Amino acid sequence: MGQMIELTASDGHTLGAYRADPAGAPRAGVVVIQEIFGVNAHMREVTDDYAAQGYLAIAPALFDRSRPGVELGYDESSIAEGRDLAFAMDPDVPVRDLEAAVAAAASAGKVGVVGYCWGGSLTFMAACKLDVAAASSYYGGQIVAALEREPGLAPAAPLIMHFGEHDAGIPLDDVDRISKTFPDVPVYMYDAGHGFNCDHRGSYDEDSCRTARQRTLDFFASHLGG
Repeated sequence: MGQMIELTASDGHTLGAYRADPAGAPRAGVVVIQEIFGVNAHMREVTDDYAAQGYLAIAPALFDRSRPGVELGYDESSIAEGRDLAFAMDPDVPVRDLEAAVAAAASAGKVGVVGYCWGGSLTFMAACKLDVAAASSYYGGQIVAALEREPGLAPAAPLIMHFGEHDAGIPLDDVDRISKTFPDVPVYMYDAGHGFNCDHRGSYDEDSCRTARQRTLDFFASHLGG
């Protein structure tokens, strides 16, 4: 369904992106923000799914600045490699690349962003710093760190968040802090661990995945129009 395209960030950096188009005229745009595993098969499937729901969907390859074409699996060595790639970056750099993806998706109208893991944290950053109309963040473990780095950081776009109650990487105290800092932002909890949306991983939870996906689709339908 999709194809690789090239985007250009504001500083001139070019990066790849996976683009999936709906069967008919797009109702709006959606930017899908990767986990620490790159724009791999699962991220392309997620992007295809948003296109199937009527959106022009684009997943930018945010590791391209370090190493183009990264596609990792889910074993321990891949997790370590993905963390090294993600956390070596200045946090504002991938936001610059997301801005290019948002601009491309805006050809379809309003733009929503949805991201997972590292991408869940970047979804929060996009809601704070970019011209998006809605944002759905899945288990973003770096959100509290962003708040500590930039006091006063707050979403300018409607935002919802999804966390697993059994996520070993995100303390429930962090989730509680996020909820108290942004009491108007819906924070949904699931009887699941980290990565519950990904059916390529052992932590996949079908019920949580289905519920969070439907909440995101309903949220986008409310805020993106089309």
